[in-house]
Parts: sequence; structure tokens; C-alpha cells
Amino acid sequence: MRRLLLALPFAMLPLAVAHAADEHDHEHGSLSAHEHGVGRLNAALDGKTLELELESPAMNLVGFEHVATSEADKAKVAAVRARLEQPLALFNLPKPAGCVVENQDLESPLFGGQPEADDDHNEDAKDKDGHEHHHDHSEINARYQFTCATPDALKTLDLTNIFTSFPATQKIQVQLIGPSGQQGVDVTAKAAALKF
Repeated sequence: MRRLLLALPFAMLPLAVAHAADEHDHEHGSLSAHEHGVGRLNAALDGKTLELELESPAMNLVGFEHVATSEADKAKVAAVRARLEQPLALFNLPKPAGCVVENQDLESPLFGGQPEADDDHNEDAKDKDGHEHHHDHSEINARYQFTCATPDALKTLDLTNIFTSFPATQKIQVQLIGPSGQQGVDVTAKAAALKF
């Protein structure tokens, strides 16, 4: 499963370099910087295998980035996890393609069993009085592998349900490899579909 997605960053490197030249990332100087409102999706279609990897700041999906302690926060995390566990509906894959989920993996500090936040994304800032403030940045990563009986029926990838399910997501940076080649595109709720 990971073979194709592991190759994706290398295949998309020319697009990433071009994208980096166009956009200045003030936070960490990389394309994978934690930016609220922005998610990332790697998509690869190879024969009958479709692999999707969604990465998003937890803020976009649950509305916070701390470990849930209140019942209300725990319910939000559970609802988001349940939604992410329904990839056929979330990605609105066309029924004629006959795609079935072969594998899925959800990871986040909010789901338990991991440190509260990734140390690479923690920021310590001092206010004007010199007091330190610690900001945690938690991510949610979802990886899916599908087998599609009729991959030719996958003409588009529609991300509308991601935007409607998670309205704090304003943009998804997509890197896609499909039968017509590779592309990198920013997708928004107003233009949520792209062609394979």
C-alpha cells in the first residue's frame, strides 16, 4: 500500500518546487507547514488501486488541537473519527467504479496512544512582556487504499463532502497521479472536483 504513496512525493517534487516558489510559507519554510484552514491530499491511481492520504490540522476537522478531556470534546473527536472511517462517502467515489476499501489507517494524537503534539510543530512564543506561551499543533492523518473494479469510471475526484463535513477546511492542496499524468492543484469548496 505504501509503495505508491511513498513514491508520490518524489514524483511530485517538480510541482512542489514550483509551488514553493509561488507561495511564501512564513511559518516553517516548508510545504508541509501547519496552517489552519488548509489540508493536504495525496492521491494516486495505479491500475485498479486507488490510494488517498489526507493530512489536516486537527483544528480544521474537530475545531481544537488539544487532547479531548470534556465530554463535548470527546464526542467531537468520536464524530470526526466516525466520519473519516467512511471514506467511500467522504470522497464521494462514483459507484460505477466499484471501489471497495482494502485498507485504512487513521492517526492523530487526539485519537489516543500518541504524544499530544508533534514536537516539530510546537511553537514557543513570548508576548510583549516576555511571558512564554506554548502552542501545540496536532494533525490528523488518514490513509486509504481502495481496489476499484472499473477504474476507468474514476473520471473525477470530488472533495465536496470533505468541505461540507469539515467547514473549517478552506483549501486542500492536492497532489495527484493518475492515468493522465501528475498534477498539483489547490481545491476549494467552490471548485471541489478535479480530473484524474
